[in-house]
Amino acid sequence: MTPVTLTSLADLASLPIDTIIDVRAPGEYVQDHIPGSINLPVLDDAQRAEVGTLYKQVSRFDARKLGGALVARNTATHLQGPLADKEGGWQPLVYCWRGGQRSGAFATILDQVGWRVRLLGGGYRSYRRLVTAMLYDEPLEGLDLVLVSGGTGTGKTALLHALAAQGAQVLDIEGLAEHRGSLFGQTGTAQPPQKMFETRLAAQIGGFDRMRTVFAEAESSKVGERAIPPSLWAAMVAAPRIRMTAPIAARTRFLCDAYGDLTRDVDALRALLDRLRPYHSGERVDAWQADVAARDWPALAEGLIVHHYDARYERTVEASAETAGRLDLPDLSEATLGGAARDLVDRFR
Repeated sequence: MTPVTLTSLADLASLPIDTIIDVRAPGEYVQDHIPGSINLPVLDDAQRAEVGTLYKQVSRFDARKLGGALVARNTATHLQGPLADKEGGWQPLVYCWRGGQRSGAFATILDQVGWRVRLLGGGYRSYRRLVTAMLYDEPLEGLDLVLVSGGTGTGKTALLHALAAQGAQVLDIEGLAEHRGSLFGQTGTAQPPQKMFETRLAAQIGGFDRMRTVFAEAESSKVGERAIPPSLWAAMVAAPRIRMTAPIAARTRFLCDAYGDLTRDVDALRALLDRLRPYHSGERVDAWQADVAARDWPALAEGLIVHHYDARYERTVEASAETAGRLDLPDLSEATLGGAARDLVDRFR
């Protein structure tokens, strides 16, 4: 069994390992975990609570005795289940909360089986400290960030996807946050916890080639309920911006396609529109509700663009921010976005 100490997030990629195993309880794993790790808990949530209660209310010895029995039982289940097909040359990295008894016990058994096991010193906490240092404590030095800005429906995220298809480095913040960044931005799945969002950001940023440009979408400081961490936010505020524009008709068609999922749940859409009443007259919101009743999605999309999104956008700092260039697109077709992506890649090569 070989102890491993991480000095940077990039260290993980250089380790000769096949699988990263998180042995914490499922509830801990869901909140955040090292990217790519699998969860093989040695104590489930209820067992962890039971051992913790015994430790506090009875004795450390009794808690360890019960914990040892449960860890052995659960490890046996993993050996006969998810690990049953692993050959002798398989090399895992094992971690728990702080690299203590849970991961140590599991790694010892795997080591005795004959596998070359690596144990993460400091556990998840050591990895989390590196994420925090990158996103909270230190400036993102050397990150050549360029932001794509513009009003809602101008195809910013689609352009990022086109840039990625051209081989550009892209930080899709909305994709990592699982939210499209507006009142109507829910994607149908729950957003990741804040720590998991930060882990995703750090893993992607850490993998970028600092000699090449990274493209990202201009965002507010929060994407849905997830806050952009301060080091990344500072880099975004200082980054040059490419402003996208497109005709209203093109943006309307684009929104109807991009937000088609919202039209499948009319009641939820009506509820979202009602949340706009503090910002618009009752007559205007009622007109939008009438568009929903008539299933007139183009009229609804155009009304929201003109009277809600663009009006709010023009009052933001982003609208007055200095730009490094413009993309005035005639339409938002795949071909047009692909051509714009090629031009940007050539420009920032």
